[in-house]
Amino acid sequence: MDIPSKKLEQAVFEISKLPGIGQKTALRLALHLLKQETSEVLKLSEALMHMRTDLKQCIKCFNISDSEVCEICRKPKRDQQTICVVEDIRDVMALENIHGYTGLYHVLGGLISPMDGIGPGNLTIDALLKRVQEEEITEVILALNTTMEGDTTNFYLFKKLQNFPIKVTTIARGIGVGDSLEYTDEVTLGRSLQNRIPFEQTMRNS
Repeated sequence: MDIPSKKLEQAVFEISKLPGIGQKTALRLALHLLKQETSEVLKLSEALMHMRTDLKQCIKCFNISDSEVCEICRKPKRDQQTICVVEDIRDVMALENIHGYTGLYHVLGGLISPMDGIGPGNLTIDALLKRVQEEEITEVILALNTTMEGDTTNFYLFKKLQNFPIKVTTIARGIGVGDSLEYTDEVTLGRSLQNRIPFEQTMRNS
């Protein structure tokens, strides 16, 4: 792409590093920013910088937060005895959007994937087990994506959680195999969570 300015070219190059953004889209965004008031562009750059430097990870559930403990974990009206285990923060947002779940969360930060060099030690599994051991948890919901990595992680967690006197459930398979929670419509996601089933049942049916 022939860009007449090195500064514009550098801006396009940096913007194009974002996922789903190609060179043409990056150029369009850069030219749009060029037309804006300097104050508006500064607001954007400051917001991005604050997001990168000031955003924290909740010390309890590993969700993103502005403080050490996230807003969800701080709410006393949440069901403190139920933990919903998800892959990443996008799944927390998807489940919160259905306004039907009132328990807590635990963000693993990924899925077990030996092909990608990701093992249990790379995830927050030990922290989850510690929460179950130290808190008055009665149910853990496994709400991971229906992929091979998700199923592997579900099975691993189930084996680890068998040592505790709790109920281990998983979301109903209203969500298609290979689909991500992030892109599942709210009605389907809500029904899948509401109609969750004991994890042992999925093992018998597989």
